Formats: sequence, structure tokens, C-alpha cells
Amino acid sequence: MDEGLLVPLGLFAMVVAIVWLTMHFGSKNRRAVLDTVQEAARSGQQLTPETIRALGMPRKTGGGDLKAGAIMLAIALSFVVLGWAIGSVEPGEADEVFPIMTAVASFPGFIGLVLLAFGWFNREKRRAE
Repeated sequence: MDEGLLVPLGLFAMVVAIVWLTMHFGSKNRRAVLDTVQEAARSGQQLTPETIRALGMPRKTGGGDLKAGAIMLAIALSFVVLGWAIGSVEPGEADEVFPIMTAVASFPGFIGLVLLAFGWFNREKRRAE
């Protein structure tokens, strides 16, 4: 195998391994908590939400879309600033680099705008309920 190909493959394999390990062990932890809750229910014990939370079950908090949207917009703005900074260091390249980095920034930027809209609509829906 070519050594020039091994490094990029290793990089992508590392990302896949990290995601897989995180998902695998998170799933194992949730499974163990659910098994404990199931055994307690079989034995007739009363389980309060505080008890289940103390076992390590994650609690959903509102505003996840708003946070993710704000993070995506920050990433998009950082790409735009990076394009501006590269263009200011290399004055002849400014005409080429800044539009390219702005186009790259559009991907997380548009996703961030959609997430912010989802978070805003969900927040309005929760207020109405």
C-alpha cells in the first residue's frame, strides 16, 4: 500500500472509530440503566424521576436546536474571517480566497439558520402549550 494513501485513510478511520466508540459505550451505558430500571420495576420498587436521573439517564433540555444553530453560525463566520485573513496576508490572492471561503461558509451557515428557525418555532410551540 502506498504510504501517501495510508495517512489520509488513517485520519478518516480515526474519525469513524471515535464516533463508533462514543456511540457504542453510550448505548451500553443507557442499556445498563434501563436494565436496572426494569429490575426495579419487576421487584415492585417505586422509581421517581430523580432516582432515574441519579442512575445516569440523560435529561432532555430545551434549546438544543438554538445552541446547535448558534454554533454552526459561529463556524460559518470563522470561515469568512479565515478567508479575509488569508486574503489580507496574500494581497494578490484576496480576489480568489475570500469568495471561496465564503462559499464554504455557506454550508454550516445555512444549516445554522435552519436550526435556529427550528429552535425558535419549537420554543414558540412550547410556550403555547
